[in-house]
Amino acid sequence: MDREPGLTPSPYDAPDLYDLIFESLQFDVPYYVAQGRVANGPVLEVACGTGRVLLALLAAGVDADGFDLSEPMIERLREKAAERNLPARVSVADMRDFTLTRRYARAFCAFNAFAHCDTIDEQLRALRCIRDHLEPGGALVIHMSYPSTSLWLGTDGEPVFELETPHPLNDHRLQMWDTRFKNIVEQRQRSEVELRELTAGGDVVDRTRFETTQRWIYRFEFELLFRLAGFARWEIFGGFEHEALERDDQQMLAWAWRD
Repeated sequence: MDREPGLTPSPYDAPDLYDLIFESLQFDVPYYVAQGRVANGPVLEVACGTGRVLLALLAAGVDADGFDLSEPMIERLREKAAERNLPARVSVADMRDFTLTRRYARAFCAFNAFAHCDTIDEQLRALRCIRDHLEPGGALVIHMSYPSTSLWLGTDGEPVFELETPHPLNDHRLQMWDTRFKNIVEQRQRSEVELRELTAGGDVVDRTRFETTQRWIYRFEFELLFRLAGFARWEIFGGFEHEALERDDQQMLAWAWRD
């Protein structure tokens, strides 16, 4: 999770730019809000970033806390919460080693955040720490993209168009391009991400480049990790409708219960 010296800055060091491209994503927010409302207890968001999910939980009246490793992301979240008069209980902490005073009915780890645990040791440390913060009967919910065949077979070193969104401050468009470098044996992906700002006519007027790394895992790895971390039971779904996981183009939604 730590960057090597000399690499391009992480996107998590630039929360304003991060929000320009990601804040409008809503594909998972209704699910977490619905699950938070029926949790029968407080909710924790692990790696909450600038609050895309957490602020929606709070706005819906869910008793929710959050933390993130990036101090700039947490500061940005606090600013947004203050603007919306929402009581955000958030802190800077590492999912692999954190201590909070409360215990939670649900813990959410959204939008591939768990992929930033780079080794089995880091994955187990994170899962055990989260489990320790769950109430009896509490559950952890992790969303991760399935590492599909097309991911690994895609050409390395060529920019891939990821998404486009209107610029919130002018009539420009924002595009995200991902140049990937993959190691299929280690199940790791290094990405050189470029955020482009384009005029209505398609001219690029600004570029910002970041670098990220992710380690992808498969369904049965999830199950082994949950077993080793001490969870009592688990279920892996193929999406936010709790459909069966049957294809490698689906999303993984993993539930694991403390006891």
